[in-house]
Amino acid sequence: MSAVQELFRRDRVFDFMVPKVVDGLDLSHGTVLYMEDVSVAFDGFKAINNLNFYVNAGELRCLIGPNGAGKTTMMDIITGKTRPDTGTCWFGSRMNLLQMSEPEIARAGIGRKFQKPTVFEFHNVFENLELSMAGPKGVWRTLRARLTPAERDRIEEVLELIGLADAGQRLAGALSHGQKQWLEIGMLLMQNPMLLLVDEPAAGMTHQEMDRTVELLTSLAGEHSVVVVEHDMDFVRALNSRVTVLHQGSVLAEGNMEQVQRDPKVMEVYLGE
Repeated sequence: MSAVQELFRRDRVFDFMVPKVVDGLDLSHGTVLYMEDVSVAFDGFKAINNLNFYVNAGELRCLIGPNGAGKTTMMDIITGKTRPDTGTCWFGSRMNLLQMSEPEIARAGIGRKFQKPTVFEFHNVFENLELSMAGPKGVWRTLRARLTPAERDRIEEVLELIGLADAGQRLAGALSHGQKQWLEIGMLLMQNPMLLLVDEPAAGMTHQEMDRTVELLTSLAGEHSVVVVEHDMDFVRALNSRVTVLHQGSVLAEGNMEQVQRDPKVMEVYLGE
């Protein structure tokens, strides 16, 4: 491993909180995601430029930056949608994401929630979670499937976690925007991911829904690693987590919200000061 990775490992803070190996994912160094020297260009424009980015196991991280900073492209690389021109990207210490397909990456334990929630609107909330459950899928299997007590308990557990325990029989299409966001997070949780990528969860939410979303995302940290891409600075501040600022495809600054807000480079290119 590179000297940069070794330095990062010595500073890890979550290593004692997580098991060393989870479903084949090697977390023995306390880090769930490594991206080093990653670059990708589209028609000559470098969307990602020598990016180095690391996420600890069990960490909640916020990712901010102006439009065009490379946030979406970075998530596309992590999930296999985009292949970089150069660099390395590892999930734990053993899984080379650049050699895996999108379905393989999802099965390995990386889940992604896009800004616009995508749920099965003509099925109820409980059925949405059931359809999202990890395991073999297929029309015939789905039609013949019967939930085990353990599977039913898991759905009920996730319903409680996402704040929809009283809405299990409601049609997903009848939910509020915020509730659909929570349901989609729940659908990801049914896949048992170790790393969740959550894109602008606060967009379009009421203040009450935003407060509940902060509680939800904070509760997931520890058992899961969560990377939140967000533009709402009040929401980011409420999450009270480490913040990475991207600019022109590279990391501009990292630290808590107070630290990055005081950084002169951040004030110049992102906060407009």
